[in-house]
Amino acid sequence: MKKREPVSKIMTSKVYAVQENDSLQDVVALFRKHKIRHVPVLSGKKIAGIISRTDINRLTFGALFENQEGADEAVLEILSIPQVMTSKPKVVKSEDSIREVAEIFASEEFHALPVVENEELIGIVTTTDIIQYMLEQY
Repeated sequence: MKKREPVSKIMTSKVYAVQENDSLQDVVALFRKHKIRHVPVLSGKKIAGIISRTDINRLTFGALFENQEGADEAVLEILSIPQVMTSKPKVVKSEDSIREVAEIFASEEFHALPVVENEELIGIVTTTDIIQYMLEQY
């Protein structure tokens, strides 16, 4: 197994993101359309936070993803992205090693990390990316 491969090898560089002033409905639309579970939140070009499908499910009891829309839509209209997102998330750089990122995931309780360069979002890496990489090694 290669020891110092950079996270840029496995990260997703085409990242779907939202701005802080977008709506939670915009976030849900991205989750549905692209079948993703994490969306970075930007303030201009800089990372301000990250929001996960789990964050939305906690608000809506998962009904939005079970085609049982209704009362839960009101919750999404009342709350803003900054009220729901994880602010100032831990970030990694593209040259950080895959091992370093795996160690972060192993010791923390989140499953996605924004990848930044000069404070600007350039990618995202998830626990799934790490697992797929590990599987390729065997």
